[in-house]
Amino acid sequence: MNTFFITTPIYYVNAKPHLGHAYTTVVADAMARFHKLMGQDTLFLTGTDEHGDKIVQAAEKEGKSPKEFVDDISARFQSLWPKLDVANDRFVRTTDEAHKASVQAFLQKVYDAGDIYFGEFGGHYCYGCERFYTEKELENGLCPQHMVKPEFISEKNYFFRMSKYLPWLKEHIEQNPSFIRPERYRSEVLAMLESGALDDLCISRPKSRLTWGIELPFDKDYVCYVWFDALINYISALNWPDGKDFEHFWPGEHLVAKDILKPHAVFWPTMLKAAGLPQYKHLNVHGYWLVRDTKMSKSLGNVVEPEATSQRYGADAFRYFLLREMHFGSDASFSDDSMVGRINADLANDLGNLFSRVLSMTAKYFGSRIPAPKSFNEADEAIIELTSTAMRNFSQLFGNVQFAQGLESLWELVRALNKYVDSQAPWSLHKQGDMERLATVMYVLLSAMRKTALCLWPVMPVACSKMLEQLGQSVEANMPPVKALEAEMDHFDGLVPGTMVAEASNLFPRIEVKKDSDEAEKAKAAKAEKKAAKQQAAAKSPAQTAPAGAEPADTAAGKPNIDFDHFKAVDMRVGTVLIAEKHPNADRILRLEIDFGEGQPRQILSGLAEHYTPEAMVGKRVCAVLNLEPRKIRGLMSHGMVLTAGNDSALTLLGLDAEVPNGSEIA
Repeated sequence: MNTFFITTPIYYVNAKPHLGHAYTTVVADAMARFHKLMGQDTLFLTGTDEHGDKIVQAAEKEGKSPKEFVDDISARFQSLWPKLDVANDRFVRTTDEAHKASVQAFLQKVYDAGDIYFGEFGGHYCYGCERFYTEKELENGLCPQHMVKPEFISEKNYFFRMSKYLPWLKEHIEQNPSFIRPERYRSEVLAMLESGALDDLCISRPKSRLTWGIELPFDKDYVCYVWFDALINYISALNWPDGKDFEHFWPGEHLVAKDILKPHAVFWPTMLKAAGLPQYKHLNVHGYWLVRDTKMSKSLGNVVEPEATSQRYGADAFRYFLLREMHFGSDASFSDDSMVGRINADLANDLGNLFSRVLSMTAKYFGSRIPAPKSFNEADEAIIELTSTAMRNFSQLFGNVQFAQGLESLWELVRALNKYVDSQAPWSLHKQGDMERLATVMYVLLSAMRKTALCLWPVMPVACSKMLEQLGQSVEANMPPVKALEAEMDHFDGLVPGTMVAEASNLFPRIEVKKDSDEAEKAKAAKAEKKAAKQQAAAKSPAQTAPAGAEPADTAAGKPNIDFDHFKAVDMRVGTVLIAEKHPNADRILRLEIDFGEGQPRQILSGLAEHYTPEAMVGKRVCAVLNLEPRKIRGLMSHGMVLTAGNDSALTLLGLDAEVPNGSEIA
């Protein structure tokens, strides 16, 4: 069957959701959307785990009953997901009656098969993990997760004969290399199985110690161990044992963090084997998010709030960062600096700039209608081939949980499209009147942009829907059963000439990084000193000094008036930027070559690097003063000054509302 079933762990509700929960859920959502785009019938499950000792302790601490407490925390998880554009199909709670019924049916099935027995056991119990540890599993006598000394508890309980299935599990993992991925976690589980530390699993708690749980169907004096209960959610949500969804969607794939590897890689497969049920397809295991190279912890005060972060940067950018920054399986570091850097570099400078400049030129040259292409030349064919290659690489990598690498393969295309704009120079083609070639160039760009947006939809669903709309498309028209992503790799059409596109795009504005207070104060003081010096010089200038007894001159923004002859002496003209690059010796300065209709380009140095990328400047129409004395700036000569508006923190180029020839005088 062409189905795809993906699950997150059901999150333990002893605390509110954090970045780790958000990452796992966003990844699962992106996987579900990707497989839907590939034409598969998908189901995406998440939920909350609501039983156990820790829930009772957390509820008592807040003066609530366990039910009141779990209702509150579960609601927080459920309300967060839409804010991150997560579209789960189902949400399971272990307090649901349907889940309880499935757990009891599973317990009874395994009990009837003889794989659950009653016995007395003395073991090291960690309340944080809510499980017993053997001597071999402890590290220097401490719980390996919480690094605290467990309490030795001796009591009668029910046990699952897990040890019976451990040899089978080892063989199954060895024969199915992708059962647990990435490889490092497969190796870790095999080492665990070979260590001899694993034994039978205690699966009950006496009601004399804990009542908050699912009652065992074969003994009313005991409740089910929280992990045995929780893992069954993956099939209880499919209405096992009698539901049609189980037959349709199982087996599925699980997505977990590395701290819950053992329950998912050892407990769950052996439970399924004992119940006579098919194994899951893949267990996909990811690393931790670190803050300042340290695992997040409430006690350290370094927990990242996903809702606040998403609101600050936007859900699409937040989702992109999570999938792009972490190499699946490894740990990754989170910081606002890395988030801003990724947004500005990938989304604003690369993708956003591409959509902005291409749609603007389509509006300018073709009235915002997709032009019909003519014959493709070698440069066009290279872009067409790269588009197909990038899509295939993205699909293969993304489908194998290599999300960062998959996105990088797409960005190779995005960067190539920006370079294609520069090399083909649509503005020059328009100036030369070569409209056939110009139409082909613009069609190649628009078509490749559509395919890029389609691939990115699983990662940034809202932004990519807007991108497709800007290209005269809709998500629905590009989704199975109408189309599937795989078919898109074999052709380069998909855009109908004559279709209206947006006149402009500004989906990913740059995020300006605020200077720290000391630097800001220094800059402010230097600016004030410079302004005072200018005013003092102006006051001493004979040409600008009022005669004795005259009325004080009117001023604008603190600057003295000048007469009309002085203004007429300023030579201001319109030009087109042909080349833009960073000054080799000054990070804040761009070196521009601008066509002012003088026969050859004029070099002007401009302090725009913090506001415009070199790629964004190419093709822009600018206004500039040309008759300033040439000035050497860090080794290069500047022959003029580009006019801007704003201040040091937010500069924008002066624009034109009509097409005029290069060299047109501003008067």
